[in-house]
Amino acid sequence: MNEDLRIAHSVELEPIVDVAARLGIDAHTLESYGRYKAKLPLSLIDHNKIGRSNLILVSAISPTPAGEGKTTVSIGLTQALNRLGYSSVVALREPSLGPVFGIKGGAAGGGYSQVLPMEDINLNFTGDFDAVSKAHNLLSALIDNNIQNKRNTLGIDPRTVVWKRVMDMNDRALRNIIVGLGGVAGGRPRETGFDITAASEVMAILCMSESMKELKERLGGIFVGYTFDRKPVYARDLKAEGAMAVILKEALKPNLVQTIEHTPAIIHGGPFANIAQGTNTIVATRMAMSLSDYAVTEAGFGFDLGGEKFIDIKCRRMGVYPKVVVLVATIKALKYHGGKPLDELSQPDVDALRRGMANLEKHIENIRRFDANPIVAINRFTADSPEEIELIEEFCRTKDVPVSLCEVWAKGGEGGLDLAEKVVEAIRRNPVECIKLYGCNRPIEEKIDIIARQIYGAAGVEYTGKAVADIKRIYSLGHDKLPICMAKTQKSLSDDPKQLGRPEGFILKVREVELAAGAGFIIPIAGDMMRMPGLPEVPAAESIDIDDQGRITGLS
Repeated sequence: MNEDLRIAHSVELEPIVDVAARLGIDAHTLESYGRYKAKLPLSLIDHNKIGRSNLILVSAISPTPAGEGKTTVSIGLTQALNRLGYSSVVALREPSLGPVFGIKGGAAGGGYSQVLPMEDINLNFTGDFDAVSKAHNLLSALIDNNIQNKRNTLGIDPRTVVWKRVMDMNDRALRNIIVGLGGVAGGRPRETGFDITAASEVMAILCMSESMKELKERLGGIFVGYTFDRKPVYARDLKAEGAMAVILKEALKPNLVQTIEHTPAIIHGGPFANIAQGTNTIVATRMAMSLSDYAVTEAGFGFDLGGEKFIDIKCRRMGVYPKVVVLVATIKALKYHGGKPLDELSQPDVDALRRGMANLEKHIENIRRFDANPIVAINRFTADSPEEIELIEEFCRTKDVPVSLCEVWAKGGEGGLDLAEKVVEAIRRNPVECIKLYGCNRPIEEKIDIIARQIYGAAGVEYTGKAVADIKRIYSLGHDKLPICMAKTQKSLSDDPKQLGRPEGFILKVREVELAAGAGFIIPIAGDMMRMPGLPEVPAAESIDIDDQGRITGLS
């Protein structure tokens, strides 16, 4: 049995009503999903309390196949804060089945810093992903029905429809498809495709909405395409937003679970950071801040993706910014960025580590561009040598950045006490919240250029003809004042996954630009980034199984 799963099974879960009681939530207020999961009503959000709470963002260096453990550190830090006597709640995203059955095999933390019940969280949980998929695909069905209907049509030009379908699974065969085959009864044939549910604009809207009213307004604002006479068509023109919101009624409420140490955890929403905004819902973050003095949250992949979007998209909308950013790094990952082969990362190599430190340096610089307080958390592995640890610690001292050696996988909250103390001290010493990178009133191209040059280290931006036409369309629709949500590879600061470390002088190539008018941002797609991932050569699904007693194996 996988070690993470074995550890998870060794813990006796507390009833969710007891976990909620420690937050001052009455059992009658909870909407229980069995004994160990519950939905939290939005009425628990207290804006006065939010103003007194401290938001902590956990991010990371550029991801590698060796893994960084950002979620594990987020959970371990929250457990450590509670051990020190502080009230703390962790707010995380829900795992997508795509990565669970593809590469990761799970995304609920690891070791003694996990959220439980991990099997439920990694699989269907409370049905939020399914609701997003159904609401999204309802709009797809309404679009094709309107195109087919000769008596009640908006005159939608099928060639201009940009709305695809979604499913919560990695399936590259569905990236490009043709619908409407089978004769007149099958509809009008047209080219379309599938995105993964985590990339759905409905998922993004769920994460950005703070009420049912706002949810419906944003759903109605989804851009669909044009009529034959070039008039824009939105979901509200199809009268779709009401029915879509009905499907999302329960999904709008955050989910309450617990960590291995029975610390309250809120898990809600699940957009990827390489193709969407990469963070949990606004209501989940507000809920965590309403219920604690220190709310810990994470943003997907490296700070160049999830971290930048967390501040420039989510925080801009919330009006609340993190007071400290924890940057997770591993010695293995830094050696990989320094050119060390993947199968040799357990071998000590100070020279490779020193070369890879450039990636860490760039992420520290990026955090400071937002006037934020960075703290480096070294997620320790057993193969890390004392010389390698000392090299990172000395590097951080030269950069005047606090650094903490974390052992939260092996020791849970106890392994994160030093990090927790440094986080509290950083907030006490410099409580100023961070700033935005750019103003939304700038031209689209200028906003993209700022992110590319200042965050990625590019020398400039190059657009394909399609991208130029896409941007012109967004200007004509009047949506050019929205923030930017870059879609690019998570494996590199550049748009080329093979450029590790700290690439410089490259040209960021934007091949197309999508509009998420309902969610409220513009999505430039750089390089070969796909919004429907494929499975790896050996998918994690091959190792996941269940026995006659219902015991699941293979998850992590």
